[in-house]
Amino acid sequence: MSYIDGFVIAVPTANRQAFIDHARTFDAVFIEYGAIRIVEGWGDDVPDGKVTDFRRAVQATADETVVFSWVEWPDRATRDAGMKKMMADPRMDPANAGIPALPFDGKRLIFGGFEPVVELKR
Repeated sequence: MSYIDGFVIAVPTANRQAFIDHARTFDAVFIEYGAIRIVEGWGDDVPDGKVTDFRRAVQATADETVVFSWVEWPDRATRDAGMKKMMADPRMDPANAGIPALPFDGKRLIFGGFEPVVELKR
């Protein structure tokens, strides 16, 4: 079964295109190092919860949109090897990629690796 890295980010709504450009640049490196699928989801139905929710989790302000993303790897070993290579790759530095700094506050990025325990397909 595959391995998943998940991310939740608050992105200034005005930076939507900058975020897309950023994702297209850096997601290609994930693919190069073994990822098999990447999804970047721009929030469009992210309700406020009574106890917690995506917006509160990343401290999103009224002028920010929540982005939910995941990277699918064939397995944990490929992910670990790919992430190690990515961290050493100078292209992962926005300054080297020829684009501006992150279009979001990286300190409020939530991420983690997940081992699927149930998978259904149509």
